[in-house]
Amino acid sequence: MHNYILLGDSDNAWHNLAVEALLFETLGKSDRVLYLWQNRNTVVIGRHQNAWKECRVKLLEDEGGRLARRSSGGGAVFHDMGNLNFSFVLPRGEYDVRRQLEVVRRAVARFGIEAQFTGRNDLVIGGSGTKFSGNAFRFSGDVALHHGTIMVNVDVDRLGRYLAPDDGKLKAKGIDSVRARVANLTVLNPDITIPALTGALVDAFADEYGTAEALPMAVLDAHRLAVLEGEYASWDFRLGKALPFDATLEHRFDWGGVTLELNLKGGKVVSARVYSDAMDEAMVSTLAPALTGARYENQALGAALRALGHPQADELAEWLENTDLGGH
Repeated sequence: MHNYILLGDSDNAWHNLAVEALLFETLGKSDRVLYLWQNRNTVVIGRHQNAWKECRVKLLEDEGGRLARRSSGGGAVFHDMGNLNFSFVLPRGEYDVRRQLEVVRRAVARFGIEAQFTGRNDLVIGGSGTKFSGNAFRFSGDVALHHGTIMVNVDVDRLGRYLAPDDGKLKAKGIDSVRARVANLTVLNPDITIPALTGALVDAFADEYGTAEALPMAVLDAHRLAVLEGEYASWDFRLGKALPFDATLEHRFDWGGVTLELNLKGGKVVSARVYSDAMDEAMVSTLAPALTGARYENQALGAALRALGHPQADELAEWLENTDLGGH
């Protein structure tokens, strides 16, 4: 069995998750791999989560961010360049969450930081109990994946803005993220950096498992990697796989107030009810049929209403194109 270290070469979450998936497909059956990578301004949700419930999708995308869905379970997390992600890919028989987390614990200990395991397989700062590393897992046959985050100097303001949707707007059948207190490691040691922590993790991995060889990104199958990246980037995977949920959207215009109650499945409107005190009853009666079948995303909802060719429907469309469908 070989031990490998792979250092990420991109800050694109869809690419990085594809690399991880390819390692899972190709090397995990026979070798141990530690993959270290970063995402820029990204919210990553769990395999079975409802994107609109967990994230202010429009706000994130308007500010240049990405939404990604990973292959494992667990809750929603925010990644920026102050966060370092790790992935252990290894044979199922070699999987030992305590041993893998021991690598992380040893690495941060080199900076004078005492870390402890929690019952959720997360790492917290000793004494305060604040979480700096969340973890998730995936198994398939004889391969195991354990990946997680390490908060070094994450923008916690952005984290709070993107991961705090208004729960009153959505009644979801998905799994809520566990809202845990979090902390950056730089609070305890201002000298800790991403490159320094990367080096410490590489050393700790070798201490735990033995000598590790650098794995060049170029050895991965470029064609298969591109296919996987396309899957992770696709709207259907990221948003279309949402569990059924109901959304209520309300706004008051000069010509009257409108309340849209939408039932969604697979990221699309399967039925709609519209309530309004607008005088033009005929126009209002066309809204629900127009929305039915549309994707639950800003431009798709707007286009469905603009197709009606009515000025008030156009105004409602403009509002839908610019409102946050999942939060404030």
